[in-house]
Amino acid sequence: MILPNGAIVAVADGTTLKLFRNKGVETRLDLVFFDDPAVAPVNPSSGSRHRSDSANPDRGRPAEDGFAAASAEYLNRLAVGGALDHLFLIADPRTLGEMRKHFHAKLQGKIVGELPKDLVGHPVDDIATAIRHA
Repeated sequence: MILPNGAIVAVADGTTLKLFRNKGVETRLDLVFFDDPAVAPVNPSSGSRHRSDSANPDRGRPAEDGFAAASAEYLNRLAVGGALDHLFLIADPRTLGEMRKHFHAKLQGKIVGELPKDLVGHPVDDIATAIRHA
Protein backbone atom coordinates (compact mmCIF):
# COMPACT_ATOMS: atom_id res chain seq x y z
CA MET A 1 0.00 0.00 0.00
CA ILE A 2 1.14 3.52 -0.73
CA LEU A 3 0.61 5.99 2.12
CA PRO A 4 0.40 9.73 1.50
CA ASN A 5 3.18 11.90 2.85
CA GLY A 6 2.25 13.04 6.36
CA ALA A 7 -0.10 10.12 7.01
CA ILE A 8 -0.16 8.95 10.60
CA VAL A 9 0.25 5.25 11.36
CA ALA A 10 -1.28 4.18 14.67
CA VAL A 11 -0.08 0.86 16.09
CA ALA A 12 -2.14 -0.37 19.03
CA ASP A 13 -3.01 -3.26 21.28
CA GLY A 14 -4.93 -3.43 24.53
CA THR A 15 -2.23 -1.58 26.49
CA THR A 16 -0.15 0.50 24.08
CA LEU A 17 -0.67 3.13 21.37
CA LYS A 18 2.27 4.26 19.24
CA LEU A 19 2.07 6.83 16.45
CA PHE A 20 4.34 7.22 13.45
CA ARG A 21 4.28 9.75 10.61
CA ASN A 22 5.12 8.87 7.01
CA LYS A 23 7.87 11.21 5.80
CA GLY A 24 8.32 9.28 2.55
CA VAL A 25 7.24 10.50 -0.85
CA GLU A 26 5.44 8.64 -3.62
CA THR A 27 6.04 4.89 -3.24
CA ARG A 28 8.77 5.25 -0.59
CA LEU A 29 7.58 4.61 2.96
CA ASP A 30 9.61 6.33 5.69
CA LEU A 31 8.00 5.97 9.12
CA VAL A 32 9.26 8.33 11.81
CA PHE A 33 8.25 7.99 15.44
CA PHE A 34 5.65 10.67 16.07
CA ASP A 35 4.16 10.12 19.50
CA ASP A 36 3.69 7.58 22.28
CA PRO A 37 0.66 9.17 23.92
CA ALA A 38 -0.10 8.53 27.56
CA VAL A 39 -3.57 7.10 27.04
CA ALA A 40 -5.37 6.00 30.18
CA PRO A 41 -8.54 3.93 30.04
CA VAL A 42 -11.14 6.60 30.73
CA ASN A 43 -14.04 4.33 29.89
CA PRO A 44 -13.61 1.24 32.07
CA SER A 45 -17.24 0.24 31.56
CA SER A 46 -16.59 -0.19 27.83
CA GLY A 47 -16.05 -3.91 28.26
CA SER A 48 -18.65 -4.47 30.95
CA ARG A 49 -20.61 -6.81 28.72
CA HIS A 50 -17.73 -9.30 29.01
CA ARG A 51 -17.98 -11.48 32.07
CA SER A 52 -14.97 -12.98 33.74
CA ASP A 53 -15.64 -16.45 35.08
CA SER A 54 -14.26 -19.93 34.64
CA ALA A 55 -15.73 -20.14 31.13
CA ASN A 56 -14.18 -16.78 30.19
CA PRO A 57 -11.00 -16.38 32.24
CA ASP A 58 -9.75 -13.21 30.51
CA ARG A 59 -10.06 -10.83 33.47
CA GLY A 60 -7.93 -8.18 31.77
CA ARG A 61 -10.25 -7.78 28.80
CA PRO A 62 -12.41 -4.99 30.29
CA ALA A 63 -9.28 -2.91 30.97
CA GLU A 64 -8.01 -3.57 27.44
CA ASP A 65 -11.38 -2.57 25.98
CA GLY A 66 -11.25 0.62 28.04
CA PHE A 67 -7.78 1.35 26.70
CA ALA A 68 -8.96 0.73 23.12
CA ALA A 69 -11.86 3.15 23.67
CA ALA A 70 -9.50 5.78 25.11
CA SER A 71 -7.12 5.29 22.17
CA ALA A 72 -9.98 5.82 19.74
CA GLU A 73 -10.95 9.00 21.60
CA TYR A 74 -7.36 10.26 21.35
CA LEU A 75 -7.39 9.65 17.59
CA ASN A 76 -10.81 11.31 17.37
CA ARG A 77 -9.36 14.46 18.99
CA LEU A 78 -6.53 14.51 16.45
CA ALA A 79 -8.97 14.16 13.55
CA VAL A 80 -11.51 16.69 14.79
CA GLY A 81 -8.74 19.14 15.72
CA GLY A 82 -7.21 18.92 12.25
CA ALA A 83 -3.94 17.34 13.41
CA LEU A 84 -4.32 14.37 11.07
CA ASP A 85 -5.46 14.08 7.47
CA HIS A 86 -4.79 10.40 6.80
CA LEU A 87 -4.64 7.47 9.21
CA PHE A 88 -3.47 3.89 8.73
CA LEU A 89 -4.42 1.78 11.74
CA ILE A 90 -2.68 -1.41 12.85
CA ALA A 91 -4.06 -3.30 15.85
CA ASP A 92 -4.73 -6.83 16.96
CA PRO A 93 -8.19 -7.89 15.68
CA ARG A 94 -9.93 -7.67 19.06
CA THR A 95 -8.58 -4.18 19.83
CA LEU A 96 -9.29 -2.99 16.30
CA GLY A 97 -12.91 -4.08 16.62
CA GLU A 98 -13.30 -2.32 19.96
CA MET A 99 -11.70 0.87 18.63
CA ARG A 100 -14.05 0.97 15.62
CA LYS A 101 -17.03 1.23 17.97
CA HIS A 102 -15.73 4.59 19.21
CA PHE A 103 -14.57 6.30 16.00
CA HIS A 104 -15.97 9.75 15.26
CA ALA A 105 -17.35 10.25 11.74
CA LYS A 106 -14.50 12.69 10.93
CA LEU A 107 -11.94 10.09 11.92
CA GLN A 108 -13.66 7.37 9.89
CA GLY A 109 -13.37 9.59 6.82
CA LYS A 110 -9.60 9.92 7.31
CA ILE A 111 -8.79 6.21 7.62
CA VAL A 112 -6.91 5.10 4.50
CA GLY A 113 -6.34 1.53 5.65
CA GLU A 114 -6.40 -0.97 8.49
CA LEU A 115 -4.35 -4.02 9.29
CA PRO A 116 -5.66 -6.48 11.91
CA LYS A 117 -2.30 -7.56 13.30
CA ASP A 118 -0.41 -7.13 16.59
CA LEU A 119 2.78 -5.23 15.74
CA VAL A 120 3.22 -3.09 18.87
CA GLY A 121 6.41 -4.82 19.99
CA HIS A 122 7.94 -4.96 16.51
CA PRO A 123 10.59 -2.64 15.07
CA VAL A 124 9.52 0.11 12.67
CA ASP A 125 10.97 -1.82 9.70
CA ASP A 126 8.53 -4.68 10.37
CA ILE A 127 5.66 -2.21 10.56
CA ALA A 128 6.66 -0.60 7.25
CA THR A 129 6.94 -4.01 5.59
CA ALA A 130 3.48 -4.98 6.83
CA ILE A 131 2.02 -1.77 5.40
CA ARG A 132 3.71 -2.32 2.04
CA HIS A 133 2.13 -5.78 1.84
CA ALA A 134 -1.32 -4.62 3.00
